[in-house]
Amino acid sequence: MNKMAENLMHALQYSCYGGGAAGLKHVEVPVPAPNQGEVLLKLEATSLNPVDWKIQKGMLRPVFPVKFPHIPATDVAGEVIKVGPGVTNFKAGDKVVGTLNHFIGGGLAEFAVAKESLTVARPPEIPAAEGAGLPIAGLTAHQALTQSAGVKLDGSGKQVNLLITAASGGVGQYAVQLAKLGNTHVTATCGARNMDLVKSLGADEVLDYKTPDGVTLKSPSGRKYDAVIHCATGIPWSTFEPNLSANGKVIDITPGPRALLTFAMKKLTFSKKQLVPMIIKPKKENLDYLVKLVKEGKLKTIIDSKYPPSKAEEAWAKIMDGHATGKIIVEP
Repeated sequence: MNKMAENLMHALQYSCYGGGAAGLKHVEVPVPAPNQGEVLLKLEATSLNPVDWKIQKGMLRPVFPVKFPHIPATDVAGEVIKVGPGVTNFKAGDKVVGTLNHFIGGGLAEFAVAKESLTVARPPEIPAAEGAGLPIAGLTAHQALTQSAGVKLDGSGKQVNLLITAASGGVGQYAVQLAKLGNTHVTATCGARNMDLVKSLGADEVLDYKTPDGVTLKSPSGRKYDAVIHCATGIPWSTFEPNLSANGKVIDITPGPRALLTFAMKKLTFSKKQLVPMIIKPKKENLDYLVKLVKEGKLKTIIDSKYPPSKAEEAWAKIMDGHATGKIIVEP
């Protein structure tokens, strides 16, 4: 290998807001170097999340991305090639799962730099694609259930009646599986074609979101929901409200301006029913817990589709479309 080729890698990047899949360009860029507390990974799989295209569209400006050009995507599985100063948990050759910094991205490339603090070991039983699906989607489901909805995943505590919307999507599929580790009754909504899948993940009741009951979100067994893990978009508070128990809450994992306004209004009126906007805070120990569950066969990553890096634009178009069943993976 000549010196030139050795220090360059293939990547996809975009140079301005907007443009969708067509805005992604195949480029050769220098392989990044790990700094203090970082590891350099050779990527084996990257999973896409809706936030990736939202950043490109400019919906999170001026925070994300920090600068252009930007290599998108953050959820990765790979092999440690090199460790930066101060790294103690990993060495070259270790297989890992990690989430990269959203400010910097870097997932749609051959190599990426990850913080040791957001990287966990990946046991040999877990294929790269399954591992790469976990970070943002799995951690969002975990945080919504354990922190916001108060579900204890060891099965203790009183029963919690849950509604999970868009249960066949990236976050929803993990939310159903994780919820059923706790003492819960799960009602889930999804499209007609995914009802059997969502039942197989453990949901007690499944609604086709296009039917009258699906539109009103009524539980077939007449239950009121203690918490809603809201993974869909475009459902107004007025649809949730009559279905909630006295202290029921809607945990909105993609809160927009309207959700934040509703949240403020409910606070002002001292309503016991609450809309809770959730911002994900990735934690290493929680990611480690999810990886262990996959290893033990208690959690699985449902994969919608896999694309080689040469067709990553197709994966991007698919995540923007919003109808994937489970996770979309780019895998060399």
